Amino acid sequence: MNIALPHAQSALSIADAGRHWVITAYTLAFGGLLLLGGRVADLLGRKRMFIIGLLGFAVASALGGVAMNAPVLFGARALQGVFAAIVTPAALSLISVTFVETRERAKAFAVYGAVAGGGGAVGLLLGGFLTEYANWRWCLFVNIPIAIVAAAFAATTVREDHADGPRRFDIPGAILVTVGLVALVYGFTEAGKAGVGWLAAQTLIPLAFGIASLIAFVLVEARTTHPLLPLRVVTDRNRGAAYLAAFLLGAGMFGMLLFITYYLQVNLGYEPLKAGLAFLPFSVGIISTASLASSLLPRFGPKPLMAFGMATATVGLAWMITLDSSSTYLGSVLPSELMMGIGLGLVFVPMSTVALSGIEPHDAGVASAVLNTSQQIGGTLGVALLNTLYAAALSRHVTASADVTHEQALLDGTFAGYTVAFTVGAALFAGALVVIIAMLRAEKAAILATSRPIS
Repeated sequence: MNIALPHAQSALSIADAGRHWVITAYTLAFGGLLLLGGRVADLLGRKRMFIIGLLGFAVASALGGVAMNAPVLFGARALQGVFAAIVTPAALSLISVTFVETRERAKAFAVYGAVAGGGGAVGLLLGGFLTEYANWRWCLFVNIPIAIVAAAFAATTVREDHADGPRRFDIPGAILVTVGLVALVYGFTEAGKAGVGWLAAQTLIPLAFGIASLIAFVLVEARTTHPLLPLRVVTDRNRGAAYLAAFLLGAGMFGMLLFITYYLQVNLGYEPLKAGLAFLPFSVGIISTASLASSLLPRFGPKPLMAFGMATATVGLAWMITLDSSSTYLGSVLPSELMMGIGLGLVFVPMSTVALSGIEPHDAGVASAVLNTSQQIGGTLGVALLNTLYAAALSRHVTASADVTHEQALLDGTFAGYTVAFTVGAALFAGALVVIIAMLRAEKAAILATSRPIS
């Protein structure tokens, strides 16, 4: 959908300030409900919920494919996020159950990361091909046969598994965390509108409401007997470091992907397929180093790999700050993509290991869900924030450029917006690096030993 977004925006007359909802409607529902999805998978059966999630995702994709206006597309994307929030923690839990030896689990997570990266690469190419030679709507329709085939294979090859214990769900917690995140994203969006800004009531009120809802969520989780997010999962220092780093990494990465997409298609004039091909080095970098990380992890432990990888990715994203109207793909985008892909591939595998270290069987789904939730929520807020900062920088530049043509002012303002967005994105990556260095304390043997099989 990143590749298809410029075409969907044009076809459905979506304003620049609201275009990010095509992405954030999905990531918001996904991130907001992952915790509930993890708990549901733990208690109702991981295989069962995996299949239900896949089929529901196919239905939501069909709805998005036939959308005739922006609200329907946003709603369909949100519904995709709901079912993805069921699929993802169920999949990760099933991996933990299936692979019972430490080294094998590391390899399994590496394969999972490589497949995810490969799927991302195929998605970019297929999205570009479908958008250019068919229609942007096929970027949604194509999910239907994929989901059906995957569900059919799961039904025949995956064994059922679920955690023991009472089947109770923390509905108030799910409502509070989702409403709080929606309010924060809405507040960020309002701040980016012309004539509104950060200090307007329509910005401050939803932001305050969102923060209050999230504080209430933490209080509810601390007191309820069957919490959506048992605080013991996140209060461990090492797991907490992994989750916070994932949040900051997601905020920077999702924003980066959005703005590179627009730079390639709008400023460099790439057709969708060419833009998809231009993203390949990023995906290939993740795939190659994720496989390498699985063999290096038992030898070096998670912290050195995560720190080196995050530092490399930070430098790569900072490279994009230098973009201007004379920049080229080979000189600016390609080196940045390679460094980010190589760096993030070294982060993801050890991050999964740390996030699941010391977890009891009944918390397997929720622990894996928290990792994904952290990254998706970070991505949701990051895209909304960076898009808002971009729009504000563009507006300021155009207003102040009375001595040039409007077209030139727009062009200059676009790159001013890119500079702000990539600067903040690099700062978020740097923040993740600081968290890894400062918070991750356990030695290699301790983390690998407590990342035991979940059965």
